[in-house]
Amino acid sequence: MSQTKSYEQELAFQADRRKATTEFIKITSDLWYDKAIEVVLFKNQIIDRSVSDIIHLHEYAGEFVQKPISIFDSIEILRAIKEIKLPPAKLDIGKLTYEYHSEENTHNDIKTFVFDKLKSAQSAKEIEPKDVVLYGFGRIGRLLARELMAKTGKGNQLRLRAIVTRGSITEEILEKRANLLRTDSVHGRFLGTVDTDVANSALIINGTTVHVISANTPEDIDYSGLGINNALLIDNSGAYRNQEQLSRHLKSKGISKVLLTAPGIGLPNIVHGVNHLEYDPDSTDIFSAASCTTNAITPILKVVEDSLGIKKGHLETIHAYTNDQNLVDNMHKKYRRGRAAALNMVITETGAGKAVAKALPSLEGKLTSNAIRVPVPNGSLAILNLDIKNSTSLDALNTILKKYALEGDLVEQIKYSLSKEMVSTDIIGTSAPAIYDSKATIVSDNGKNIILYIWYDNEYGYSHQVIRLAKYIAKVRRFTYY
Repeated sequence: MSQTKSYEQELAFQADRRKATTEFIKITSDLWYDKAIEVVLFKNQIIDRSVSDIIHLHEYAGEFVQKPISIFDSIEILRAIKEIKLPPAKLDIGKLTYEYHSEENTHNDIKTFVFDKLKSAQSAKEIEPKDVVLYGFGRIGRLLARELMAKTGKGNQLRLRAIVTRGSITEEILEKRANLLRTDSVHGRFLGTVDTDVANSALIINGTTVHVISANTPEDIDYSGLGINNALLIDNSGAYRNQEQLSRHLKSKGISKVLLTAPGIGLPNIVHGVNHLEYDPDSTDIFSAASCTTNAITPILKVVEDSLGIKKGHLETIHAYTNDQNLVDNMHKKYRRGRAAALNMVITETGAGKAVAKALPSLEGKLTSNAIRVPVPNGSLAILNLDIKNSTSLDALNTILKKYALEGDLVEQIKYSLSKEMVSTDIIGTSAPAIYDSKATIVSDNGKNIILYIWYDNEYGYSHQVIRLAKYIAKVRRFTYY
């Protein structure tokens, strides 16, 4: 075969693949907006992704499962899903494609295969949408707003209805808040529209009204007067941390549940995927989503504890600087944090080592921890140095983590990285709270000491954990196939 002919064939294949990817994007959009069915690819979000993004995700998927994951196979499975009557759902097209080509599959017809895999969805319960109020509109609050509005779809799950801020709401202030939502120096532009309605003190996000309320005392707000009832309030203000303080929200008209986006005092600290089922939303009104670091390390520690056992260990988190540090040297209530955040590595404390025990009681007293704030605005790394009970090898350890990232209860929480070149900017925008760096893992010669490197987007990944927990509290979790 001549090189010219070979090159022409390559061009033709690339054109066919990109054309198929365009159809892939259209079908996933139709499923989402017409049927409230969200399609993901090995937990990676697909909505609003480009053709190149989808091709890249398929290549990652194939490398991850060590089998070809073809866009042409994905299209066939999507066409079958579109023909089946399903309730609101979240489906992993990568897992379906992988299973279709596995040795265990006895179906020769894709439509029959898909119907068989998703038949249990037919008995899924009807979902009653839940109103959401964001109390605070800082880094986490704005990311929550972005995700809630981007994933509203037909409004079958969480509906963002109001945002509470401090201070007066003038035309200038409203526009500034709108612009902070539109653009972000770390996460880029919001893939939607944000306008202001000054007369009604509201933001119009993707054509939907979100009220902006000014308040200093939670109990004085009447949300029901705005048509907001039985709502879940997500407190990301940092002002309230304990049961008594957060209970003030429940005195407001229209609020029935409260979720704190920080470690809580005297209330359930939850890492979704690990211990959320231990607390019943029917009998618990106030929840904490713990910290970003706790959400990053706890899923990994659970895997190691369940599989190998942990004697003791130390956590060191290399954390992006945060808004509580100073931009230039100045007084600060904590040691070292007063030094210029963008110029220094700053040793500070973290309670993540102790906080893990609230989700995994078997690790009580076994972990020490510390933190180093470094001059990056987002993207962090946790280093786990663990002495384990049962010896292992590097290959065996990676196989264990890969299995948990592919199937089971922690597939949303753990992303398995195959990259030898990963750096902190690469993990920005990753929805999993824990990214396991398989190429960095170290195992001692005797197999009893392991060092694990866990990356995490301390803003975006954590925000998705908050939303997962919010859906559980609000009882709007859809049928899922992972």
